[in-house]
Amino acid sequence: MYKVGIITASDKGSRGEREDISAGVIREEVARINGEVLEYIVVPDECETIKDKLIEFADVKKLDLIFTTGGTGFSPRDVTPEATLTVVDRMVPGIPELMRREGYKVTPRAVLSRAAAGIRKQTLIINLPGSPKAVRENLGWILECLPHGLDILKGTDSECAR
Repeated sequence: MYKVGIITASDKGSRGEREDISAGVIREEVARINGEVLEYIVVPDECETIKDKLIEFADVKKLDLIFTTGGTGFSPRDVTPEATLTVVDRMVPGIPELMRREGYKVTPRAVLSRAAAGIRKQTLIINLPGSPKAVRENLGWILECLPHGLDILKGTDSECAR
């Protein structure tokens, strides 16, 4: 089982003015790879708050995988990638590259995503969009490769060659 956390970055959601549907989609989709959501929080679009939660989920809760949802666009309040980049030790550029490439086939606007992915200690952190539809699409493109990467990260698999 993979221990999963979800951080939803949404000013309106954190004030109770918008229902967080995307987190439910993530919860549903990660079950396909034997993932269980153990931590979930909705926070405002504040870089320090997002950063603090990423660090808590990775270092204290020791989660294997953290998904953020929201805050990856061009709005001045969209700071999730910046928060992520300040806490990761190593980048995993292939994940957001794949999401943008496949997303472009659905809408050319997918290239405007600023999503990032990286590793903090033994935790993989992936930024997802805020839209439930886009979350489902993006997870559909990346989920199948995550178990192998997580197993390598956790030290339960060491062979990359097939």
